[in-house]
Amino acid sequence: MNAIRNTDGLVASARTGSGLISRGFGGGWIFGLLIALILLFTILRPSNFFTLSNFSTLAIDASILLVLAIGQTFVIVTAGIDLSVGSVLVFSSVVGAQVMLALSGESGSTYGTTDASWGVIAIGAAAAILAGAVWGFINGILVAKARIPALIVTLGTLGMALGFAQLLTNGVDVRGIPERLVSTIGLGNVLGIPVLVIIATVIALIGAFLLHVTRFGLWTFAVGSNTEAARRSGIATNKHLVKVYTLAGLLAGIGGVMSIARFGTTTIGGHSGDNLAAIAAVVLGGTSLFGGVGTIIGSVVGVGIPIVLLNGFVIMGVAPFWQTIAVGAVLVAAVWIDQLKRRSRLT
Repeated sequence: MNAIRNTDGLVASARTGSGLISRGFGGGWIFGLLIALILLFTILRPSNFFTLSNFSTLAIDASILLVLAIGQTFVIVTAGIDLSVGSVLVFSSVVGAQVMLALSGESGSTYGTTDASWGVIAIGAAAAILAGAVWGFINGILVAKARIPALIVTLGTLGMALGFAQLLTNGVDVRGIPERLVSTIGLGNVLGIPVLVIIATVIALIGAFLLHVTRFGLWTFAVGSNTEAARRSGIATNKHLVKVYTLAGLLAGIGGVMSIARFGTTTIGGHSGDNLAAIAAVVLGGTSLFGGVGTIIGSVVGVGIPIVLLNGFVIMGVAPFWQTIAVGAVLVAAVWIDQLKRRSRLT
């Protein structure tokens, strides 16, 4: 009983600290920067940027990245890192697409031509999500049980997952995605809201509930704040880390299904930067690389920065390479501010 009470006190303290800092950081200047960028591009190109169709495009562009960022938030809150999510997304999309294609019994030589049923789509989606979860579980086992640094583990699985995806396809994208999946999920909308955006929103809400309300989330903060103290308080820290990395992999698998639904193909070479983009979004949103601090709403705001920048630069006719420079500069500033806040807490 004492261990349980100590655990509750520890995680409650972690959650309180997270809320205070995220309100001052993730919900402060980063949110202000996002609003400023929206206002800037609206003023410069009002007829192109500030339109309903463009905001719909922005939301769709952000949906897959947001799903990856939710899983990355949990990992970084534990003071970990997952560089493999982009490759896991690709591997999962390949597995899901190949299962759907095999069950449909068609060649799939062109985009979205198979007439697979929803049952086939469900089985393929489940296979993709399971594939992602397996990679996450492997990451968790190696980090928690083998005690290999998360940076090294996920850097290794980044290459392995992408390599296996290329082996499964001989480096050629799987194109015969079921028409129902593309038209209903990838291109569909409900009451004018894109289905992909609805899926990402639901996942974000579930992630927020899991991180900020449940004991699982409180233990995540506790492990990130002080792993040894969490262990002494009765938390099975190794098992919890495995669960967190598995969750990140599972969400990457969902991202893989969303990707093939949107593009009608597996896009093997199209997600090479997703891992860094997800990490940048989470850190920009106020989640500390040192662990123990972070919010889902902060990550949602953080995702908006690179998406709005890229969209605005394209509309302005500015080379998209400047978007990488701008996001990198803001990311460095975010980490610097995070360090200043951490030092202030220690003094």
